[in-house]
Amino acid sequence: MKGIWLEHNQLQLRTDIPTPEPPPGEALVRVLRAGICNTDLELLRGYYPYSGILGHEFVGVVEQGPENLLNRRVVGEINAVCGHCRFCRTGNSTHCENRTVLGIVNRHGAFAEYLCLPVENLHPVPENVPTEVATFTEPIAAALEIQQQVALGANDRVLVVGDGKLGQLVAQTIALTGCELLVIGRHREKLANLAARGIKTGLATDVRDRFFDISVECTGNPEGFAIARRALRPRGTLVLKSTYAGNLNLDVSSLVVDEITLIGSRCGPFPAALQLLASEQLDVTPLIHARYHLSDGLAAFEYAQTRGVLKVLLEIGD
Repeated sequence: MKGIWLEHNQLQLRTDIPTPEPPPGEALVRVLRAGICNTDLELLRGYYPYSGILGHEFVGVVEQGPENLLNRRVVGEINAVCGHCRFCRTGNSTHCENRTVLGIVNRHGAFAEYLCLPVENLHPVPENVPTEVATFTEPIAAALEIQQQVALGANDRVLVVGDGKLGQLVAQTIALTGCELLVIGRHREKLANLAARGIKTGLATDVRDRFFDISVECTGNPEGFAIARRALRPRGTLVLKSTYAGNLNLDVSSLVVDEITLIGSRCGPFPAALQLLASEQLDVTPLIHARYHLSDGLAAFEYAQTRGVLKVLLEIGD
């Protein structure tokens, strides 16, 4: 089969990859669409020593698997877990000690014609959700994880730092809580997507220091972290939503003195994400900046790294 292969920080389009054969408990999924995200770009830059097929945001059709899923569109949770380690036994399976991660850790990903995932990872896509829209399920779930970790309400002042792909979804999901929300970024055209939905937006100069109860850092760069940190009141909460390719220098003493709660946040609930898409409470279409066929996947990666570009989709199957 055809796929986008990463090895030694180099991408290549391969046509000689064996079509996977699902082991017991797993399904074979024919990929329809897949999205390039920042994690894919960080892997290309050496964030983690991965070799294989990239990609973890996808929609596909089950070709081999249980009868109730055959020929149905599905999305898939990216962590394939063992089910018996201490984290799996305590309901924290996304931290499974033996997990593989789709397109990230020891498991071929979605930028290919086929992939395999455990049946328990798959979720049917509601009929009214278009395939392109459903490719956003994984990052929306990741955005919703914030609300699993931090209680948000109408009285909370929340700052989202970053107007990129993830920041846009974090902002839309947090806005549903009714909190006092400000989203800041560098790109007025991206912020306009949120302003059109009635979300307050601004630039870094609009942030009041020591004003916010919760800051969500979605840039993955030191400047974004610094803004998110200094915006917090004492005993505020700082949520880190981006992976950092390099080391981050921070003033730990100020975290102690201000008693700041620091939370890392990544994977999240797929059913809730699909429900939001099915009820049309989110609008992801403006985030799609380009579509490429899998055969043009290398060009897709080049474009995805262009400053200001949001989501690039790979069209893989019909």
